[in-house]
Amino acid sequence: MAKKGLDDQKGLGRREVLECMVWAGTGVLWTVSGGVPHSIGLIGEAAAAEPTTGFTFLQMSDSHIGFDKKANPDALGTLREAVAKVKAMSTKPSFIIHTGDITHLSKPTEFDDADKVFGETGVQVHWVPGEHDLIDEDRGKTYLDRYGKGSKGAGWYSFDDRGIHFIGLVNVVDLKAGGLGNFGPEQLAWLEADLKDKSNSTPIVVFAHIPLQIIYKEWGWGTDDGMRALELLKRFGSVTILNGHIHQLAQKVEGNMSFHTALSTAFPQPAPGTAPSPGPMVVPADQLRSKLGLATVTVVQGNKPLAIVDKTLAS
Repeated sequence: MAKKGLDDQKGLGRREVLECMVWAGTGVLWTVSGGVPHSIGLIGEAAAAEPTTGFTFLQMSDSHIGFDKKANPDALGTLREAVAKVKAMSTKPSFIIHTGDITHLSKPTEFDDADKVFGETGVQVHWVPGEHDLIDEDRGKTYLDRYGKGSKGAGWYSFDDRGIHFIGLVNVVDLKAGGLGNFGPEQLAWLEADLKDKSNSTPIVVFAHIPLQIIYKEWGWGTDDGMRALELLKRFGSVTILNGHIHQLAQKVEGNMSFHTALSTAFPQPAPGTAPSPGPMVVPADQLRSKLGLATVTVVQGNKPLAIVDKTLAS
């Protein structure tokens, strides 16, 4: 299948989106060859056995603490189930990256509940906000007071760990219903400066709430100025971009960049164009946990695989 260039993504219809994205309900294993991640196909539970060596971190997303509608009357409960899986892992992850929508309504009690449950993991969490985390009266002050120490602007920041440069970006400020995400010139200038002294061989992991690429413009599933960020990243040999927001798995490899959106721990959403609009999708109760989950990311130095393995709460 021919892949479309990054600058051809604006305005893609649903058919074209599905041609260049891999949509899955189980998981995808990624391997790195020559510094470029490649998908080697869907994995089953046996192939997704936890690694015993290497540098491992988790991606979790869209916990929506406070959500209690029909799609999932107990979002806090399903987050607890996800955290129980983390606690049961034989190899403890180095940290968790949470790609936004910690809460549903930005209420202090919702953040309190999330902090308590995530605290049970015993590992550090790196956060970026989703739009649901910035709807308090002070437009994100509650989020920044808790998680924004040392960050810039609306909460963007970077850090290094074991030779990998991690960048947390914010593309949900002043987000309009159904509108695309946006970084803005201040954040993009900061990103350019942040990357300036990094060598082309530095592995980069970017995490933000809304996908940087345009997945489905009609539903606002993409970032309006995401191409400007991707242009700054294209010189690096290995770039992994982690997002949430769409509550389902979507993977894509474009040159040296791999894109991965995570399952929610709260509720699923419909696939692009299969419903009148995005939003909480009601499924039979016995199927809900098969559509919720978390992702394990393993990085082993040298010529060993870099793997992103998605696990559902039902597995």
